[in-house]
Amino acid sequence: MQALHLILLLFVLLCAVAVAMTKDLLTSIIIFMGQSLAMSVIWIMLQSPDLAITEAAVGAGVTSLLLFVTLKKIHAIDVKKKEGEGHGPDAEGL
Repeated sequence: MQALHLILLLFVLLCAVAVAMTKDLLTSIIIFMGQSLAMSVIWIMLQSPDLAITEAAVGAGVTSLLLFVTLKKIHAIDVKKKEGEGHGPDAEGL
């Protein structure tokens, strides 16, 4: 059981560093979701299921959803841009 505690602790710490160092916003949100889910498991191991449910719902669920919507609104996630790269009205002037 101690090994699992240590692995989860290292995973949470690595996720925190990776979120801070990652330049791609979408990747950092996905890493943040993983960290939140690991924290949820840690709360369960600490016999605090109410905090685990809250962490899973708010940390991995609502917060990540809001961040995805924000990235979509500011056009940081744009599927059409990646599909037709170099074939738009902006590409003609370059």
